Amino acid sequence: MFEIEEELKKLPAKPGVYIMHDRTDAIIYVGKAISLKNRVRQYFQKSRNKGVKIEQMVERIARFEYIITDSELEALVLECNLIKEHRPKYNTMLMDDKTYPFIKVTMGEDYPRVLFSRTMKKDKSRYFGPYTSAGAVKEVIDLLRKIYLIRSCSRSLPRDIGRGRPCLNYHIQQCLAPCQGYVTKEQYQEQIQKAVKFLNGSYSDVIKELEEKMQKASDELEFERAIEYRELLHSVKQIAQKQKITNFDGEDKDVAALAVDGEDAVVQVFFVRGGKLIGREHFFVHAALEENKSQVLSNFMKQYYSGTPFLPREIMIGEEIEDLALMEEWLSGKKGQKVHIRVPKKGTKEKLVELAAKNARLVLDQDREKLKREEGRTIGALKEIQHLLGMAELNRIEAYDISNTSGFQSVGSMIVYEKGKPQRSDYRKFKIQSVEGPNDYASMEEVLSRRFTHGVEERKELEQKQLGQEFGSFTKFPDLIMMDGGKGQVHIAEEVLRKLEINIPVCGMVKDDNHRTRGLYFHDQELPIDKHSEGFQLITRIQDEAHRFAITFHRNLRSKEQIHSILDDIPGIGETRRKALMKQFMSIEAVKEADVEQLRQVPAMNERAAQAVYDFFHPTQQGVESYE
Repeated sequence: MFEIEEELKKLPAKPGVYIMHDRTDAIIYVGKAISLKNRVRQYFQKSRNKGVKIEQMVERIARFEYIITDSELEALVLECNLIKEHRPKYNTMLMDDKTYPFIKVTMGEDYPRVLFSRTMKKDKSRYFGPYTSAGAVKEVIDLLRKIYLIRSCSRSLPRDIGRGRPCLNYHIQQCLAPCQGYVTKEQYQEQIQKAVKFLNGSYSDVIKELEEKMQKASDELEFERAIEYRELLHSVKQIAQKQKITNFDGEDKDVAALAVDGEDAVVQVFFVRGGKLIGREHFFVHAALEENKSQVLSNFMKQYYSGTPFLPREIMIGEEIEDLALMEEWLSGKKGQKVHIRVPKKGTKEKLVELAAKNARLVLDQDREKLKREEGRTIGALKEIQHLLGMAELNRIEAYDISNTSGFQSVGSMIVYEKGKPQRSDYRKFKIQSVEGPNDYASMEEVLSRRFTHGVEERKELEQKQLGQEFGSFTKFPDLIMMDGGKGQVHIAEEVLRKLEINIPVCGMVKDDNHRTRGLYFHDQELPIDKHSEGFQLITRIQDEAHRFAITFHRNLRSKEQIHSILDDIPGIGETRRKALMKQFMSIEAVKEADVEQLRQVPAMNERAAQAVYDFFHPTQQGVESYE
């Protein structure tokens, strides 16, 4: 249970981004803060006048989380990334297309240039940024051109070498004039590499040089030149606050780092998608006393990536692991293309791994007891069920239920739990197509047949295409199937699996006379289970969730059926025209009594539609029964 007052006490006085969730766990607001402790607490202070919109949001907050950063600038960029990814309901005032500038080095050219860019593309160029000050970026680009004599023209080199005269920049000694062949390609590339080194964070030499020149100009009373150096120095120091929240190559990455304290450890995983940090997840790990950080991280990766549905092209980790090459080979085979595992030692990538480690340490220090309780409710509960059923492994569970009203609009639900938590993106709903009347067994047979036939066919298709990765919730089969019922439902599921030659254990969630979960039916016997155990509580949550999901779908369908109008049966009359007719005439009887001209005057109606409505209620004498 998330206790807001208790969690407010744990907030750090550090810069970062906070994420507000509602009772359905949807993200409803994302914000940044110089001090998370001060900013987040303000939302829950009753004495503050927050405004109507913020008050409404606060009433809906069920829990919050946060990601610490190294600066307010990083928090700003991360906030932008998360808002664009999740589009929270109460962030409408921030939903613009504002982009932050990059410095682009056109490495794909023989004589590269250093340019200002608002976009980051997958090309041969190298991108540095994003930065929050466009003015500082432009000044640093100008500085790099002056210091390293890099060209700024758009000539196509080497094709245009020798065509025309050198530009003014050459004459004022701010360009090496590669357009005239005054410098070799190798010599020019050396200057580019120095500029790239600067952009990668080697500022000390340039800063020292500018400080010396500023002091010399001041001593010689050349104050205007001293001010120029001072402004350039300010730009360099501002650009030094590079952002590691957005990556330069636009690739998909996972960033994993851990914090360890005795037998307790937390692994923080940052998800970088399309080059942007869009989310994170932390995992509580029990570390054996003889294991070091490298072994803990290695064991975590084996377990985590054996079950995750998506694999990125690159995984950046904070510790060297012994079996790195072997793990790369395994993950590459699983994904169907090369997966790289890297341990960055310098630059922005190392800083991002360090940031993940800082967040892992914060979670470990503040949430250790809560994480242990959560682990007991999820992984621990799963282990209990696994032991009860005598299974070697249990990670993914699928549960099924049927809902109908006297056979009307029968529907089936499929819910998924992974690692003891609901995997809502894999939930599926089924309209029963082949069964008439209230026949739950036949309905369940249809649902399971459709689900697993679909999965088998997709798996064969992937094998033919030689793809090693699973896609979607149908190709990924569960370790255990749970049926909402006992012996009959279990046997239906086992028969469907037998016909499809699929070997998955099936158990039934049995209820007592008061419709409360009683135990599990497995291998033709009911297994007793401690009703106070975490395993039993997990079974109850799964059964309730399967029932809730089916009931909700059935109610939605029933509501749509109940609001069906006779006007929907008229060819050419859709929702817009139906609403227009009801708004004009207020009742079906009034529509029926209107003539063609009156119908024609209704907005959205034309002559053909008006005639269709009139003919529907006034059929010709051709043996057609009237509406009466």
